Amino acid sequence: MDESVPAVLEFKSVFKRYGATVALNDVSFQLRSGEVCGLLGENGAGKSTLVKILSGVVTPGSGEVWLSGRRYLPANIVDARGAGVSTAFQELSLVPTLSVAANMFLPKPAINRIGLIPARRLEKEAAEILTRYGVDDIDPAALVETLPLGLRQKIEIVRALRHRPTVLVLDEASAALSDREWLFSLVDTVVATGTAVLYISHKLDEIRRLCHRCVILRNGSKVLDSEVAKMSDEAIFSAMAGRSKVEAIEQAPAAAKALDAAALTVRNLKGPGIRDVSFSLTQGEILGVAGLEGHGQSELFKTLVGLSPLYEGTILIEGKAATIRSPRAARRLGLTLVPEERKSEGLFHDLTTQANISLPVIDRASPYNLVNKHLERRLVETVTPAVQLSERFLPMNIGALSGGNQQKAVLARALLTGSKCLLLFDPTRGVDVGAKQSIYAMMREFVRGGGSILFCSTELDELVHMCSRCLVLYRNAVAGEVAQEMLSQDLILSLASGYKNGTHASAKETA
Repeated sequence: MDESVPAVLEFKSVFKRYGATVALNDVSFQLRSGEVCGLLGENGAGKSTLVKILSGVVTPGSGEVWLSGRRYLPANIVDARGAGVSTAFQELSLVPTLSVAANMFLPKPAINRIGLIPARRLEKEAAEILTRYGVDDIDPAALVETLPLGLRQKIEIVRALRHRPTVLVLDEASAALSDREWLFSLVDTVVATGTAVLYISHKLDEIRRLCHRCVILRNGSKVLDSEVAKMSDEAIFSAMAGRSKVEAIEQAPAAAKALDAAALTVRNLKGPGIRDVSFSLTQGEILGVAGLEGHGQSELFKTLVGLSPLYEGTILIEGKAATIRSPRAARRLGLTLVPEERKSEGLFHDLTTQANISLPVIDRASPYNLVNKHLERRLVETVTPAVQLSERFLPMNIGALSGGNQQKAVLARALLTGSKCLLLFDPTRGVDVGAKQSIYAMMREFVRGGGSILFCSTELDELVHMCSRCLVLYRNAVAGEVAQEMLSQDLILSLASGYKNGTHASAKETA
């Protein structure tokens, strides 16, 4: 990047504290027009606070932010957009109960002469905007809550782009996308017009693909600002973590030790978004589930725990037929879901971390119907070591935690229920390499103890390295089952794309 190009965005000694926690400490950096700068750091490093300052959600405690040569201090997100800064948030800011079109024009959609929102006009304009940015598979009239997470992520990104910002902030924007090239192409296009992009991601291949330089935060401080091409992966991880940490996934040794006893058996399952799905998950096994966005993965997991109705088929738990009409009924039978979107489906934001973890078993800490906080704490502390969640986070409101620590809390809650079978839906989405390793370790230890895991991931390398077998869904049915010795990203992607013929000798076709 030509350093003679003037800075469009500049942080000058920005400091932000939350109580005793220093979120940002004397952070300074510049972002130039037409530049893509990566922002890296482990969960809790200060990235989210920096994004909130840029977006007008919080104000710095001290220091200054300058935008296009002027002091920048937005009062809210709308103010930030008006100044030229748009953010596509990792934790989506869409309103689920409104249509795609209504969300596109929030907070002030156009109204007609009698004060009503003209739905058809908004839908037409929203369709034109979506098409402009290469999205033709979303109905503008659809309610956001009916859409899969990947499509909601696209809406979030397009809504940020439609304001034609001077600075575009993309916070883990690819985490839920099955087609990252769509995003990469958009970034290339807007950068060519002079837009500056701050790109937050835990995926180094994305940073190397898009970014000329990166800024690395650790414990709220900037520890590195360097050209990406000059840095090895090991150097980047070392700067992020303060120690050597290579992003590697060991082959799961537990996969070869699966027992013969079936933990969960599904026969000819049919329901909303799934058709004729059959499989068996044995004790001590991690069974993968893969598929492109919208091919039935989410619907399968929800049907298994009673969040979606079962039309036909049989679910057997340890060989016994089970009727499951709610997640609570599933938990009583030893089956617990960790959902794909922790913000709206997994967390209670007005409660402490400790309360979020203990909720399913709070009766154990409530003699005489009064919660005994000391007993509750002892219960929670039985599972926090398994997910490497620091006990100092327990009394804090869970909304103050980083995304990785929030996910650890959700996993700890699943463990505390005593479930024998975990359904993990993309549990590492949007978390840093350190948190990923903690989650992998928890999964391995769980199956070593005789538990079983049904594991859906959008990161194919996780499935290849963590699973004993992998089911691949295509058009809401099982397209094939790939054995561990034949697992590869190419084969999974081939089956997920509908290529099913005699050349795939490593895939076991299922009826």
